[in-house]
Amino acid sequence: MGKKYDIITVGSGLIDASLQTNIQEKNHFIKIPLGTKIPLDKIIFSSGGGGTNTARCASKLGMKTAFLGKIGSGYNAQIILRELKKSNVDFLGTTSKEHTGYSIILKSTNNRRTILTFKGASDMLSYNEINLKKLNTKWFHFTSMNDESFQTQKKLISFAIKNNIKISYNPGIKKINQGLGKIKKIIKNADILQMNKEEAHTLVKKAKNEKEIFKKLHKLGAKIICITNGNKKGKISNGKNIYTFKPKKITAKKSTGAGDVFAISFVSSMIKYDDIEKSIKIAIKSAQSIITQQKNTGLLSLQQILKKIKHERVNISKECW
Repeated sequence: MGKKYDIITVGSGLIDASLQTNIQEKNHFIKIPLGTKIPLDKIIFSSGGGGTNTARCASKLGMKTAFLGKIGSGYNAQIILRELKKSNVDFLGTTSKEHTGYSIILKSTNNRRTILTFKGASDMLSYNEINLKKLNTKWFHFTSMNDESFQTQKKLISFAIKNNIKISYNPGIKKINQGLGKIKKIIKNADILQMNKEEAHTLVKKAKNEKEIFKKLHKLGAKIICITNGNKKGKISNGKNIYTFKPKKITAKKSTGAGDVFAISFVSSMIKYDDIEKSIKIAIKSAQSIITQQKNTGLLSLQQILKKIKHERVNISKECW
């Protein structure tokens, strides 16, 4: 086997173009009339995608990290590879002649956003293209993937079982909308399963509360289940206890990437400490650091986070099942 990793993230690698418009939001819509030219207040380009976002964050938190995914060729692919190298993340994926994935993030005047996404090469990762000898890791962190790439994730489950690799899974709303049956195999083998509240209630229909969702997903096989809810109360269950936490309200400059950062920060902390309460505190502070920055430059190191949470109280309660 090759180099030993703490975690390999398996997901998309995209280029994000964040557009700050002067469009007023009305009734949860931003309206763009046809045939007009709309000036932008600001445009920011950055590397994005669930796979690369989580890989960079894990590395910042001290994990030996690699990214497994598929990108295209050309300048956009070079940007992604350059950003991974800058973050000390190894690239174990493949490149192709297809277009690298691309997202356009439209922001209204109050900083809420709509995202237009073209996944491109990121949904075309074939299992046969992967050098399995390089997948020497303690954990896989799966983010949302579709088409051929999703089939590859399911095949990696068997590889993980055979090689005693643990799995964290953050399926995303598109995959959840396709139904529980579609992702049951991954959930069955998930050591950590992460979703937001909307996604959780969509996945487990007719559930009255999070406890019913936990029961259903634990029964399927998920060991630790995390349900976040922005700056409102979130819940985590390990089948023995339910932890309820409420992040401190802060002024957010953006929300893009916060879910990815919380998810991977929780996993990374669990790898290091195996302590749910401590991992919640680290994940909250890590996610807050990213949404207070316009660019993806707000990631904190583990040492910086530990210093901050030492002096800040996080509201966490624990109840037995």
